[in-house]
Amino acid sequence: MWRSLWRSIDRFSLQYFKHIITELQQIKVVDMHNREVVIDLLQSTVELVTYGDRQDPLIFECFMEYQVLAEFVRVLKISRKSRIEAPLLQYLSIMIQNMNSEHSIYYCLSNDYINSIIGHKFEFEGGDLALYYVSFLRALSNKLNKDTLCLLLKVHGDAVVSFPLYYEALKFSHHREKMIQTAIRALTLSIYNVSDDMVYQYITAPPVSKYFSDLVASLKEQFFHLDTLVQATNGMRTNQKREELLLETDDIIDDLYYLKDMLGVGDSRLTRVVMENLLRILVFPILLPLLQLRQINGSNLSVVTSFYTVSRLLQVIGGKGMFDTVAGVILYPHMASSVRDAIVKDSTVSADDGKSIFNQLGDMEKVVSSDPEAEGAEIFCCPQDTIHIHRSGILAHIFSESCSLLLSSLFVLLIIAEAKDLHPMLFRMIGISGMRDILIVNALLKVLASQPPFSVLIQWHTGWFLRKLLISPGKGLASHNFKLFNASYQQSHENFLKELDGCWFDHIPEVLRNEWAGCKAALEESSQCKDPFFLLELDFSHQSTDGDATSYLAWQRMVNTVKVFILHLQLKSCILKGELLEELTLDISAVVDSGKTHASDVASASFGSEVPLGSGIPCRIAFSNAGIRDIYLIPVAKKRSGKLLLAEKHPFRSHRGTVLAIAPLAGSNPKVDEGHPTWLHLQIREFEPKFRNTKFRGYHAAKSNHIVDGRWTLGFSDAKACAAARLSVLEETRKLRSSVESLLAPLLQNNCLENSSESEDD
Repeated sequence: MWRSLWRSIDRFSLQYFKHIITELQQIKVVDMHNREVVIDLLQSTVELVTYGDRQDPLIFECFMEYQVLAEFVRVLKISRKSRIEAPLLQYLSIMIQNMNSEHSIYYCLSNDYINSIIGHKFEFEGGDLALYYVSFLRALSNKLNKDTLCLLLKVHGDAVVSFPLYYEALKFSHHREKMIQTAIRALTLSIYNVSDDMVYQYITAPPVSKYFSDLVASLKEQFFHLDTLVQATNGMRTNQKREELLLETDDIIDDLYYLKDMLGVGDSRLTRVVMENLLRILVFPILLPLLQLRQINGSNLSVVTSFYTVSRLLQVIGGKGMFDTVAGVILYPHMASSVRDAIVKDSTVSADDGKSIFNQLGDMEKVVSSDPEAEGAEIFCCPQDTIHIHRSGILAHIFSESCSLLLSSLFVLLIIAEAKDLHPMLFRMIGISGMRDILIVNALLKVLASQPPFSVLIQWHTGWFLRKLLISPGKGLASHNFKLFNASYQQSHENFLKELDGCWFDHIPEVLRNEWAGCKAALEESSQCKDPFFLLELDFSHQSTDGDATSYLAWQRMVNTVKVFILHLQLKSCILKGELLEELTLDISAVVDSGKTHASDVASASFGSEVPLGSGIPCRIAFSNAGIRDIYLIPVAKKRSGKLLLAEKHPFRSHRGTVLAIAPLAGSNPKVDEGHPTWLHLQIREFEPKFRNTKFRGYHAAKSNHIVDGRWTLGFSDAKACAAARLSVLEETRKLRSSVESLLAPLLQNNCLENSSESEDD
């Protein structure tokens, strides 16, 4: 009671602080009986020290004089299963985080008390103690600089022999909790950014440097697990499989960016150890078997996942060393037979570049003749004859029968070709100008013109590659390539026309406008920015769309068809002009009025509004909760808007009715029941896309592919009236389609390419 009274009177006084210290010193053992008392003392101590650091220097001087941190260490040692560790670490973290003065931080990190707490044998099994411990380590790392770092080191002579903060943190580097992993990575980067020569020597030398090899080995295991998911054929739905792959690749990308942050520190020793492990454990074991230069036991990653791995490494890690090494391995069969002649003949190659490329060739020869992982290698001799060279290595994948291998291997080449850091000699050998080989263009055009057509995903990405190769003017297509493109263009044109008979034809103009800018931006995307995730989707993109045949799936098909048609329009412009079309040459607002018998209030009717019944067709319908009712069917088309209205006669105004239901006219597909000629069935689209009016255009529909479309069944007085109603719906649908077709007329002209250029060799 007296202690509570004293605290309320003068809680932040020096005298009270001394009293707290005295009470803490009198604790001989910590158990479950006095745990709460000790926690209260620790909390009060931290509050007063934090206050003293900012407001009262005498309190902090007392903190140093009585060596209060030693009491924290002692409390840990005398604990008897009291679970005092978590609150103690929490309060220490708070105290360190809130210290402002360099003098206070310097003192706390000195005298080895912090190292004693770091090295204490905590029992982390179960509970959340690990989280508090890692938070404590993270708080310490936030206070490190080149002056304070040395206070946490143990040095013998000129060498660091122990670094408890770093050593203990690494034990949690692969913790199952993502939050703990993230904290440890932030801690290590903080250390790398303030380290001196001695610390770097300690970090990059065995056994501590094993952290880097373990990190890359773990990354390799993730790629193999990703490959297992890619190859899985367990009947998983396409969307579900895509979501699983995205989750797995997100973790991989996080790890790659962590390695990139390490390289970004800029220390040569850290860069060397990270790059050596990446090349030895990941790059060479994947590339050498992939390019048929060597078979390595245990390296059974599929070809597509291998190219995905290399693409990710190039995009995220990048750097001159990575680009030159990967390019050197890819070009090794060609370099071995032609690089010396190329250097001699090419007068633009400087002496330094020539020497550098000779060294690169020598390095590649060493790699190919010795196993990167030291065991289980079987050497493939490099081909000597020119014909075999042209179909070996990466070219064997580019010219394979599989479009997945073509696109994935070509994607790696494009990333390297567009790299700014690539060695000049390698750039000349692998550059875009060399890639515009007629055979590669021909292979891509064959994919586009394939019958039956490949999936929209494959067509779209094939178009992206073609745009990369065709965007430079001055070189036309050979005659057989003109024929291939025209066949592909004709195919996309016919599919586009088919959608005008589909249930979403009324939305085609809006989709064209909505997709145009996005498709153009996607085609202009650089290989460095393009997400290689599409490579993983190629093998299962041919699978049928999930779910049953609904208006949502018809919507997806229509949107994809429009995208493919836009792609062909843009490729046509690239071939003819060497550039993409900027704007869609359609005036969406300039539409033709298709209605002449309906008043404007009918076309703009909404639920509950009044409409004239002059054009309505009397019929009956049975509502689930309102019984059979006498109504009027009013089909109406005005400009690009078409509706089916069900209206009930107004009780006081005989020539007008109240709208009870509204449905889209397009896709209604009216059919007379075969067994009941007075019944008319109308299909009703339940899914309605919402267009996004943002700079990132698109649509949203939350899992709408499982919505079941509706159906109206209307009863008429006789078969003749039923047939007349069907014809009326079809006539209004024809008017609506005619309006859409007149708007799309400039695009519907089937202008295939003429073979105006023969500059490309046949």
